[in-house]
Amino acid sequence: MKPEAPSDQVEAALELMRRLGRELDVVESFCVGRDFGGEFTVGAVYVLKDIQAYDTYMNAPLHLQIDRAGLPLVANMISQDLTDDPDPAIGDKIAEIHRKRYATHADVAGLVGSLGSYEGSGVPKAV
Repeated sequence: MKPEAPSDQVEAALELMRRLGRELDVVESFCVGRDFGGEFTVGAVYVLKDIQAYDTYMNAPLHLQIDRAGLPLVANMISQDLTDDPDPAIGDKIAEIHRKRYATHADVAGLVGSLGSYEGSGVPKAV
């Protein structure tokens, strides 16, 4: 988080992330909490069944609300899309979900582009 990020706004964004886990029916399990042992202060993991669930998760209105509320508070971020799907095209499918998401929601792409650093499969190719 940015050092100047107001703690009430950080907690509100984290609560939105918890709501996403509780309310989005494609989320099989989740954890939102503090990160220990690394450079980050908080993190989240959402377990999803398949690529269709991932698409639903990435484009859920609540996920977009989280991005709009939370990304302005974030200094640096990583995202990891881990899968046991044997489909050799799964990486391309994940990239296409991100591409469409940023094309449809340019404001979110702009927020991601304004982060100090961002690593992972969700990095926009052109922000």
